[in-house]
Amino acid sequence: MSRARQPPLVTGISPNEGISWTKVTIRGENLGTGPTDLIGLTICGHNCLLTAEWMSASKIVCRVGQAKNDKGDIIVTTKSGGKGTSTVSFKLLKPEKIGILDQSAVWVDEMNYYDMRTDRNKGIPPLSLRPANPLGIEIDKGRFPQKDLESLFPGMSADFTSENFSAAWYLIENHSTTSFDQLKTAVVNLKKQANKKNEGSLAYVKGGLSTFFEAQDALSAIHQKLEADGTEKVEGSMTQKLENVLNRASNTADTLFQEVLGRKDKADSTRNALNVLQRFKFLFNLPLNIERNIQKGDYDVVINDYEKAKSLFGKTEVQVFKKYYAEVETRIEALRELLLDKLLETPSTLHDQKRYIRYLSDLHAPGDPAWQCIGAQHQWILQLMHNCKESYTLDSDVRPSPIGHLSQTSGRDDAWRYKAPQQVVFVEKLTKLVVSQLPNFWKLWVSYVNGSLFSETAEKSGQMERSKKNARQRQNDFKKMIQEVMHSLVKLIRGALLPFSLREGELRQYGGWEMKSELSGQWLTHIIQTVRLSSESLTALEIPNDMLQIIQDLILDLRVRCIIVTLQHTAEDIKRLAEKEDWVVDNEGLTSLPSQFEQCIIHSLQSLKTVLDCKPGEASHYTAYFLTKIPSLSVDVSSPDLFGSIHEESSLSSEQRLLIALSNCRYLERHTFLNIAEHFEKHGFQGVDKITQVSMESLKELDQRLFEMYIEFKADPIVGSLEPGIYAGYFDWKDCLIPTGVRNYLKEALVNIIAVHAEVFTISKDLVPRVMSRVVEAVSEELSRLMQCVSSFSKNGALQVPEYFVLLLAEYEYFCLPCRSSFKQALEALPQLSSGTDRKLLEELLNKFKSSMHLQLTCFQASSSAMMKT
Repeated sequence: MSRARQPPLVTGISPNEGISWTKVTIRGENLGTGPTDLIGLTICGHNCLLTAEWMSASKIVCRVGQAKNDKGDIIVTTKSGGKGTSTVSFKLLKPEKIGILDQSAVWVDEMNYYDMRTDRNKGIPPLSLRPANPLGIEIDKGRFPQKDLESLFPGMSADFTSENFSAAWYLIENHSTTSFDQLKTAVVNLKKQANKKNEGSLAYVKGGLSTFFEAQDALSAIHQKLEADGTEKVEGSMTQKLENVLNRASNTADTLFQEVLGRKDKADSTRNALNVLQRFKFLFNLPLNIERNIQKGDYDVVINDYEKAKSLFGKTEVQVFKKYYAEVETRIEALRELLLDKLLETPSTLHDQKRYIRYLSDLHAPGDPAWQCIGAQHQWILQLMHNCKESYTLDSDVRPSPIGHLSQTSGRDDAWRYKAPQQVVFVEKLTKLVVSQLPNFWKLWVSYVNGSLFSETAEKSGQMERSKKNARQRQNDFKKMIQEVMHSLVKLIRGALLPFSLREGELRQYGGWEMKSELSGQWLTHIIQTVRLSSESLTALEIPNDMLQIIQDLILDLRVRCIIVTLQHTAEDIKRLAEKEDWVVDNEGLTSLPSQFEQCIIHSLQSLKTVLDCKPGEASHYTAYFLTKIPSLSVDVSSPDLFGSIHEESSLSSEQRLLIALSNCRYLERHTFLNIAEHFEKHGFQGVDKITQVSMESLKELDQRLFEMYIEFKADPIVGSLEPGIYAGYFDWKDCLIPTGVRNYLKEALVNIIAVHAEVFTISKDLVPRVMSRVVEAVSEELSRLMQCVSSFSKNGALQVPEYFVLLLAEYEYFCLPCRSSFKQALEALPQLSSGTDRKLLEELLNKFKSSMHLQLTCFQASSSAMMKT
């Protein structure tokens, strides 16, 4: 809070003595902050505020009035400091009365005297003056209404110079509260004035006695001479001479007094003119003062002077006053035009707009300046928005992003801001422009509605009520203005980011970004945050929600677009992961691809978290939309295109890469998708089970295709070699020798199966049971088919090794249920060995084979498989 100002202190006055109406200069400290701050000035108890002219905080110039006291202090009172004190005093001198014919270096103040020259029938000497206070005591005006006095004394007057003068009326009006003793003193004063008047008349007569006696002697001499001559001729001659003497005396008197009377008339004329100028100097100097104050910007002073002149001279009939008042009106009209131009000038602050509107209201400007200002501000905001768009669509150079103050806490450096796409920079600048301009525009309307734009003068004149009535009638017009600004803001943003959402005509007006590249999800997320901040700022202004709904619709479309773009870019990034596959396997048979896939999904999920979080007033059905996109994303991730490079030249074979892909798929199923589901739940998403289920189904479909491809690569050669091996050398089941061991084709098939086992075991131990079961199944099915195709067997043919092979494989875990079914069908096709010798021979051959192939057969042992699983 600011400290209160000190009270005024008068430390000097120049001159320090003088008569009434003497011009003095007052000096001191804290004499006010301006003309309007000065509210009181007394010298010797007389109020001198009307003649005071504030020069500075240490200087005031004024004229001393008719004070009651001969000597007193100089007291200054201000709004800011209150009533002050004085260290000096002023002495009021009584003016000397100057006669009409006396020379004087100053003009005589004649306001307290009455010229009685026209009242010659009352015995008062010509050119005499009478004081305005005939009783000689203090006048104390009563509070009796003038109408009551007029009805009480009909046809009379309180003016003591009037023929109808009423002493009772005069006493009631001027001395109603005067004491009886003071009235006695007044009677004594009247007697003294009467005596002085008589003495003045007697002195007047005494002064002319010599002339009277001379005239009397002349007449006596003439009369004696007429008697002595006794003739009529002499009498006629003397009479004629007397007449000539009197004429010459009259002419001489006229000649002597003509110059004096002329000077007197001229002095009276000049004095009257100066009195008029002095009395009405305010009006005569007003046009020039108006010009000076306009140049200094003191519009309040101009308005106060104009109101004063209008009240005093607005209806005058005096031609001189009418002429000067017309000049004042001309200057005021020019001021109205100047203030209106300043009001409609852009840019301008809300404070200046309110100030100019108040000035125009006090000057009674025609029309509705406040509404004109609102309309001008509306058009200016729209023009700024379109100019902002043109500055970016017509200029292809990349501009620096003006979001320095917005991103100071975001961790982005200057390089990031300079790399921002033009659409991003445009949206930031556009929203910043609207957020900076619309609040003042809205506050101006609120002030217009509640009438706070107008001063007390306008309130007294009823102008405030008229303004409120106009505001109520124009509410729909202002609502259309706000909606037009909102529509322009939204369509300009749509033209830059969502051009497909505009009609063809709107696209021509708000578009022009065809040559600019599409934004990524990261930039769209940043734009959504920018638009959200703008929406929150506008909501804080208490703008109705229906006017801001269009911004919420824009945020909705931007969020949907951001989701689509982010998912598309994520899918493309995942597809490009195949290019990063180096086929380097870790101890678990995995490459870095599953981890990269998981990180890509998690990063996409985190980037969408801000977009999917619903702010107050926003729709909340984006999670469902996102859920519909994730399964398709998983399908894309699990497509064989990821392994499009398996046929490229590398140290690994295609079958090995297929095994690596199967291992990665298995890891995705058992770990990656579960981790992703946890991240979904961590971010508060619903329906995660459905995402996982659909993703698993898609992954299993891919896994099955890859598995079938690998089995085709590995099992088909083994299966295909069985039939040629059986019938090699024109072998015949009906005519063959007694077997002495396992035939070579069976040994080759077993070795190939063992090679498959070794390859799978090298890549991923967990895949061994699955692959081996399928290979054994394929071999068993082929053997079953071949045995069923033999029409008949000889005794020696029944002892061939296929039976050994079947019995051998049946002992191991890879001999699955389909395998048993196939081998069962094959055994049923073979003749039964009824002889114990034959069965013993078969057992010996089988044991011999086990012994010779012991090392190779260890890979089929259950213990080894169990150990591998652990």
